[in-house]
Amino acid sequence: MIQRQTYLNVADNSGAKKVQVIGIPYAPRKYATLGDVVTVTVKEALPQGNAKKGKIYRAIIVRTAKEVRRPDGSYIKFDDNACVLLNQYGEPLGTRVLGPIAREVRNKGFTKIASLAPEVV
Repeated sequence: MIQRQTYLNVADNSGAKKVQVIGIPYAPRKYATLGDVVTVTVKEALPQGNAKKGKIYRAIIVRTAKEVRRPDGSYIKFDDNACVLLNQYGEPLGTRVLGPIAREVRNKGFTKIASLAPEVV
């Protein structure tokens, strides 16, 4: 469960390392979960990266530490909360995705991110 003010790790090579959630635009609820798009601001970034500190981006959540129940009754959880930054067209900002991502991301229509990931769990 990701809410406003939550810090997330960035799971791509866009140059950002840490982001903070500042809004959950497409959800009428308080929390976001796997596969949800959130608005984030960059808090830590590499100087030579595409994403700059202080900029606002959309991001999709690919890993959460809180377990999420799947329709078959199983649960999935990860060690950290992570996201992938998106550009204005909904495509990933980076060219690589680091670490595993949840199957829910692919099911919500982000097949490009799923294809870039080394593992879809």
